Amino acid sequence: MYLSTSRAADIAADPPAPKGPLRAVPGTVLALGMVSLVTDVSAEMVTAVLPLYLVAGLGMSPLAFGALDGLNQGATALLRLVGGRVSDRTQRRKLVAGTGYAISAVCKAALLAVTTPWSVAAVLAADRTGKGLRTAPRDALISLSCPPGEQGRAFGVHRALDTAGALLGPLAAFGVLWVAVDGYEAVFTVSCCLALLGVLVLVLFVRESPAPAPAAGTPAARTLLRIPGLRRLCLTAAVLGVFTVGDAFLYLLLQRRLDLPAAWFPLLAVGTAAVFLLAAVPVGRLADRLGRHRVFLGGHLLLLGACLLLLAPVPPGPALVCAVLGLLGLFYAATDGVLMAAAGPLLPPGLRTTGLAVLQTAQALARFAGSLLFGAAWTLWGPGPALAAAAGGLLLALTATALAPSAFAGRGHAAGEESPEA
Repeated sequence: MYLSTSRAADIAADPPAPKGPLRAVPGTVLALGMVSLVTDVSAEMVTAVLPLYLVAGLGMSPLAFGALDGLNQGATALLRLVGGRVSDRTQRRKLVAGTGYAISAVCKAALLAVTTPWSVAAVLAADRTGKGLRTAPRDALISLSCPPGEQGRAFGVHRALDTAGALLGPLAAFGVLWVAVDGYEAVFTVSCCLALLGVLVLVLFVRESPAPAPAAGTPAARTLLRIPGLRRLCLTAAVLGVFTVGDAFLYLLLQRRLDLPAAWFPLLAVGTAAVFLLAAVPVGRLADRLGRHRVFLGGHLLLLGACLLLLAPVPPGPALVCAVLGLLGLFYAATDGVLMAAAGPLLPPGLRTTGLAVLQTAQALARFAGSLLFGAAWTLWGPGPALAAAAGGLLLALTATALAPSAFAGRGHAAGEESPEA
């Protein structure tokens, strides 16, 4: 069930899109996609060199680095709620998102000035603050710029551009390291310039669609909790998120199976990003046609397939690498933007940012808990039994979710309007 008020506001926000390969994709979505592309090149340049820079260059222990990464992920999840609530209260989603992007750009410059492991850690924590603030307002801007029936395609286009940045970032970092004398400083400098360019694109080209403010006197939390579809979506995302094995763990398992040289390890992420890039738009359109519930669950089946491939006695080689990375890239294409596309039409426009932030936080915290559990199982039992336990849990979670009433086809906030499965 879609919201009649949401449909009216969404259609009025943008004129009819031109025909062609990107028909029904508003200019706001394309502009935000370019912002994410440039920003992701900047961010992934740093991410590609960060473990080596901190551990080998500045002497941080691997255990400390792991704890730092986990804490940053958890903090980001909680900060999405802050960004969402501030955006809805002020109705300034572009401003809040821009503040998040600007914070991250400043942090890239700050990396040039810090020289100790924990001062770098503080800068990274501030950078994650920026990411946490901007994620929900950005997704709300996408959702509010197009009608409900085209949300999957819109998020697919955005995620494709975002993933193009994730694909280019590590390659750009290795190129800079190859030609620069002061390699790390050069990477941070180029990254900062690109981050500032992303902020400029946001300011100049992103338009904010008008949305009614939340009704006075009704707490946001109470309003959102009255939406059955959102409650079920949060539960579905959380249950599946606990048993979602992170790509870093899958890359480590692949590296062990193939005895892959350390220099080639970052290219595993490039392979996943390439598949995600190619599949994001077609899978988003497929979700609009076949139903986001089916596509979302199908994506987790693909992840389960990747886990089973790593557990099976498959000979190590290029075929195994291509199969695992292909399944992982398709998993992200079928779950990332599809979940946001399913949630958007369920939420009243005045609380859409907060609602998306709640959903993102539920999923992120569940995946964070799952990563901790999987890491502990790996330490206690070894990688094989840990992966088998995670795969079994994911299969049970998928079965329970598939048999439960669809979280993706629940009634929206306004009664009286039926919709196809979202």
